[in-house]
Amino acid sequence: MAPPPKNVNIADINSATSGGEALPLDIMGLFFFAYRDFTGDADALLERQGFGRAHHRVLYFVNLRPGMPVADLLDILKITKQSLARVLRQLIDNGYIEQKTGHSDRRQRLLHATDKGRQLFATLSATQASRITDAIAALPPESRKVVTRFFIGMVDPADRAVLDRLNLTAGL
Repeated sequence: MAPPPKNVNIADINSATSGGEALPLDIMGLFFFAYRDFTGDADALLERQGFGRAHHRVLYFVNLRPGMPVADLLDILKITKQSLARVLRQLIDNGYIEQKTGHSDRRQRLLHATDKGRQLFATLSATQASRITDAIAALPPESRKVVTRFFIGMVDPADRAVLDRLNLTAGL
């Protein structure tokens, strides 16, 4: 029996894995490196606080939508109550987020960033915003819309209404 052929380039890998249709391995690889570098700077800052990416995600959405109910955050992040409770407890205990009761429904828990939480969010976002701004500035004028449409296309269609509610699709 002959040994399996060795994959030596993307064409070989695509033919071996996809049954004839080419996989976008170049885009997948670029996506990996872009995400690694996009999150890297923030990860280092978070680590110094004893936090991780889950803390960053919570800070991002609570800053984006002050007064967001915990239930909405669970729906957006698609994590368990237990996972969110641990992260949220750390952010509250360290003074980055405060939790208030709903006005009409006292069972509702609404999340707000404190001044300290808004400052950390601004610091974490500065490098990431700069990276995005610089990358888009190097592209033709209408590219921001194309990039935005690309990312919307990557989101599960069932979740696209959430993008609208968070005002992430404005200007399209």
